[in-house]
Amino acid sequence: MQNRLTIKDIARLSGVGKSTVSRVINNESSVNPETRARVLQVIEQHNFHPSKSARSLRSLSDKVVAIIVSRLDSPSENQAVRSMLPLFYQQGYDPIVLESQFSPARVEEHLQVLAQRNIDGVVLFGFTGLGSEMLTPWQDKLVMMARPMPGLSSVCYDDAGAVALLMDELIKRQLRHISFIGVMPEDATTGKQRSDAYRAVCHAHNLLPSLALGDLGYQSGYDLLPQVLTPQTQAVICASDTITLGVQKYLQRVQPNAVQVCCIGTNPLLHFLYPATLIVSLGYSSSGEAAAKQLIAQLSGSSPHQQITLSARLIAAPHIP
Repeated sequence: MQNRLTIKDIARLSGVGKSTVSRVINNESSVNPETRARVLQVIEQHNFHPSKSARSLRSLSDKVVAIIVSRLDSPSENQAVRSMLPLFYQQGYDPIVLESQFSPARVEEHLQVLAQRNIDGVVLFGFTGLGSEMLTPWQDKLVMMARPMPGLSSVCYDDAGAVALLMDELIKRQLRHISFIGVMPEDATTGKQRSDAYRAVCHAHNLLPSLALGDLGYQSGYDLLPQVLTPQTQAVICASDTITLGVQKYLQRVQPNAVQVCCIGTNPLLHFLYPATLIVSLGYSSSGEAAAKQLIAQLSGSSPHQQITLSARLIAAPHIP
């Protein structure tokens, strides 16, 4: 029984929840003394000894990994998470999902709680502003998504390559009046890398840049398009699929089918509503699989840290008549 007893068994025999048993095992002070005594009695009856290290006792419970997303409503992050889950389940891990809302303070708070609970590992969707100090203690059991970080494993997208693919395709189609709607450069990847790539291709092909920058929301695309839309505009590249939905809504009102809209990201709603959109896939599902496999390998001791960059892929759309 000793080798098979889990934290669920202890909770059931003690008449408490798993979180309470975890707090007792980790010797936290937020447990009623009578409850603590009851849980410790069950542990002792089954030949467990609370004086052992918390990690030793934790290893007898279910394996748990945490996935910290930036937004629960992010289509791209949801695609990645959905591809992670089967891999974690296959290896016996129970995933839990938390949300950072792009707040470094919230990430730090989550990591502190996860450390107290002796969580096995973490997949963290990164964003500009995260510091390495809070992440370094997790370097052997954390994989960062979408942002590289020195000393940590990461799975990143080819942001500049995605823009270059779209620009090359448009130039092949003899389109030269190409606008860009993106994100402010304070965002290092979706913002700076993608807009810099647009400027670089314009310079290389002697095209006049026309760009407007805002945030990732639908409304931003809708509001910014009039700043770059002229009678000569032949195409517009959007730095994200959410921005693209706003752009398409504006064009549907004023110039339907007059401009080739291009998008970085594969929002299924965009495919359904606007099938003529020229799309580059960054590989969100593949990124989730890569992150899960890397974390599992790190936790098993079979892989060193790795920085993985996924190639972008063009999903062609028909030419505008």
